[in-house]
Parts: sequence; C-alpha cells; structure tokens
Amino acid sequence: MMELTSIRWDIILGGFGLFLIGINFMGDGLKAVAGDKLRDYIDRYTTNPFSALLIGIAITIVMQSSSASTAITIGLVRAGLMNLEQAAGIVMGANIGTTVTSLLISLDIDNFVLYFVFIGAMIICFGKKQKIKSTGYIILGFGLIFFGLNSMGDELAAIKDVPAFMSFAEAMSTNPLLSLLAGTIMTGAVQASAATIGVVQKMYEAGALTFSAVLPFVFGANIGTTVTGILASIGGSTAAKRTAGIHILFNIIGTTIGMLFLVPYANFIQWFCAELNIGGMMQIAVAHIVFNTVATIVFFPLLRQFCSLIRLIVRGEEPKKIEINIDELDAHLANTELPAVAISAARDAIFKLADVVGEDVSDSRDYLNKPGTDEDFENLRQSESMINSLDRKITEFLVQVSANSNLTAVDQADIRRDLEIIKNLERLGDLSMNLSEFYKMVQEDRSGLTSFAMGDINSMYDKFKEMYAKAIAVYRTKDKIIYEELIALEEEMDKAEYVARQAHFTRMSKNQCESSVAASIYCDILGTLERMGDHCCNIAKSALLDYVDASFNPTLTDTTTK
Repeated sequence: MMELTSIRWDIILGGFGLFLIGINFMGDGLKAVAGDKLRDYIDRYTTNPFSALLIGIAITIVMQSSSASTAITIGLVRAGLMNLEQAAGIVMGANIGTTVTSLLISLDIDNFVLYFVFIGAMIICFGKKQKIKSTGYIILGFGLIFFGLNSMGDELAAIKDVPAFMSFAEAMSTNPLLSLLAGTIMTGAVQASAATIGVVQKMYEAGALTFSAVLPFVFGANIGTTVTGILASIGGSTAAKRTAGIHILFNIIGTTIGMLFLVPYANFIQWFCAELNIGGMMQIAVAHIVFNTVATIVFFPLLRQFCSLIRLIVRGEEPKKIEINIDELDAHLANTELPAVAISAARDAIFKLADVVGEDVSDSRDYLNKPGTDEDFENLRQSESMINSLDRKITEFLVQVSANSNLTAVDQADIRRDLEIIKNLERLGDLSMNLSEFYKMVQEDRSGLTSFAMGDINSMYDKFKEMYAKAIAVYRTKDKIIYEELIALEEEMDKAEYVARQAHFTRMSKNQCESSVAASIYCDILGTLERMGDHCCNIAKSALLDYVDASFNPTLTDTTTK
C-alpha cells in the first residue's frame, strides 16, 4: 500500500506552479494583443444588460480570468461609466467565459505541449515588437498549462492508492458538502477557478475521485472565485460592493440549486457524455459549461430583481452613470454642413471626459489614504486606460471635423482650443496614475509616509481639487475673473510644494523619515501634484484664447517640461 511519503510532492507542486504561470501568461498575452480593442468593445457594446452579458463572456475568454473581468467592471461602475445592471450582465457573462479554460484543459494534445513551450519561448526571446512578444506569451502559456498538468498527472494518479486519501475521497463521495467546501477554499486560496477544476479533472481521469465528488468541487470553485471581488470591495465604494455582491449572490444561489439537484444532474451529464462518447476530463468540462450556461440563462431574466435585492442589502448611493455618447461622434456628423454642431457634440464629450479625470484623481487620493488591494490598483489602471481611450476617440473626431470645408475661423479656433484641453486632461490622467504607482511602491515596502508628509500631500490635493473645478468653469464660461482666481491658487500651490519640500529635507536631516522608499519618492509626489496644478492653468489659458481682447495674452505653460 502506498504511503503519503512515497508521493513526489515536489512534482505535484511544481507542476501546479507551472499550470498557474501558464494561465497568467496566456491571459496577459491575450489582453496585451487585444489592447485598446478590448476597452473599445466594453465602451461600445455594454449599452444594455444583454450586450454586457456577451461582452462579459468575451473579455473573460480573452483574459482567462472571471476575477479580472469583475475587477474591470468594478472600476467602470465606480467611475460612473457603467450602471449596476450593465455590471451584472458582465458578471453573469464572466461565469460562462470562465468555462472555456476547463474545455481547453480537456484537449488531448499531450504529445505537442513542449513544442508550444519551445515556439512561445523563441517568439519571446527573438520577437522585435511587443505584440509579437505578447503572442509568444500566449503560446508559451498555453504550453505551460498542459505541461504543468502532465507533470502532476502520474503523481496525482498515485494518490488514489494512499489509504488516507482513499478515506478522504470516500468521505467526499458520500458527503458532497465536503467537496463543495474543499473546492471553495482551494479556489479562494489560489484565486483561480480554472486551477481547481484543472486539478480535479486530472484526478478524475486518474480514478482518484468519483464523478459525484468532482461536481461539488466545480460548484465550490464558482463560489471561491468571488473572493477576488470581495477583497476588491473591502473599504471600497458602494458601487464596488454591490458589483461584488451581485457576483456572490448569483454564484451562491446557482450553487445551492446545483447541490439540491446534484444526483439527477450528475446522472444527466454522464448519460449525455455516454451518448456522445465523451470521456475523461472532457466530462468535467461539459458539466462545468452546461451548469454555468444554464444558470445564466435561467437567472438573466431576473437580473433587475438581483440588482434591486443587492441595493437593499448594500445601502448607499452609487455614482450616476456618465453618458459619453462617443458613438454619436461619427464621420457623418464630422462632415455635416454645420460643423459647429459637431464641435458642440465634441465639447459635451470633453466635459464628460473631465468628469472621469476628476473622479480618477479622487480615486488616487483614496488609494493614498486607504491603502487597498491589487484589484484597487488595477481599477485605477483601468480608469487611466479609459481616459486614454476617450482622448483618442474625441481627438480623432475633431481631426475629422478640421477637414470640413465649411469651417469658419471661429470653428478652427474652437477645434484648436479643444485639442489643447483634451491633451491636458489626458496628461492629468497620466500624472494621477503616476501618483498611484508611487503610493503602491510605499505600500509594497510595507512602510508609510509620516503624518506630516500625509498632511502636506492631502493639502495639495485640496488645492488641486479647487484649481481643477475653476479650470473647468473657465472652459465652460470663459470667465476671466475665475481665471485670475485660478492663477492665484497656482501661486499658492507652488508655494505649498516648496514649503513641503523644505520641511521634508529638514525631517531627513533629523532622521525622522519612517521609510527610505517613501523618503526617496516624496519629492516626486509633490512635484507631480504641482505639475497637475499647472495643467489646470493650461486648460483655462487654452479656453480663453481667441475669446478675449488683444490686451489679454495668456501664455501656455510648456507641458513638456512641467
């Protein structure tokens, strides 16, 4: 009789590690290749819950992670770019998209996996362009998934002969709740349902687990995958908590129903697979796909009821959805005989972009004061990506309008002004992301800024908020009095930055800084906030050009050096 000590645990753990790395490589590669197209699809096609469902399926397949798609969704809801009903559609779609990984794992390509590893590695090492290298990561990840599983295969098969595991497997077969709990814990620990399902697929193929014990594992994986959303929502906004709550509610109710009908469902899947001559790991993939798809089809008509229920459970205000209507900025409108109409539509979109930028800066401040998780940081990255996408779309539209033969001199001045303002807004998004990266460095160092430093940074954030509101007000009203107030605030911001910097040098000389990392980047944080104030002035100066008399001649700040 084989003992636990006879099992090569190093092979099992190493193979599992390669399997997880493979999933990450393939997901990151797919996401990099998709690039901004992924964001464009989310922007354009999530106008209603059904289209959001389809997008949820697509982006989860691309990123190979329902947790990642849920994190993106939380960021969009928090930024006011998507309502809860749309978010619920993506979450439901993610549950279908995540089943594709178990289907891939079931493919019989054992004899070719190392070729995939070799080809992927060669592309990564010798590829010149980043997208080519990303394709290499997809191929390498695909190969590592199967190589990792194959490495575990023989040792997992041997486990079935260990008396201790035989007793555990028998207990899981007679007590499905034990399998459910094991699947939930394992998935929550590694934060990847595909990892749990991949392992039990191998164990089922090896005869170490019965089909009735494997199915609750699959159901438990659905619950365990909500852990990422829970972590992302801790300390987060109402919108983040509700989006995570929808994911949890949907998966728990679906799993409960699945457990109630476990025996007839298991019998149906085995009969269905026998009829189609489907065996081995593919049976688990079929069970996973059918269960998640049917649950989504059944619950989708109740989506609004789910949202109403979660609003009752999680109280609070959620952000009003920002309607940017980018689809209206099309070539037909750009070429209209009345270009002023097109310019007005672009201006409305710019004001919405300004709202997104303002929210993004506020989120970076929250990340400073309430250190969050990797999911919070990813949400900030997604917001910055959204700003870049909107910048590109509005700019492309205005360039189309600028080719219109009916433009007047005033129209041309309007376009020039709006392009300047868009670029300053986009740069504010970049600088806000830079700040978040600085804060992440401090968090990863497990240190912190002194209370004096935190006070100075928050004071500069307060000044920026006031400056930004005035800059947008000048753009909206062309009010020179507000502009003069803004310039006075800029002088205060410059002075605050100088005073804070000198106080920091004094603390350093007295060895009062708590962290070398925080101390080294503190001046970079102050400088970034000061530059953000300069961009507010740039927005206002651009807005006033061509709208004032000749005696008023504001000079734009050089954003390449500020």
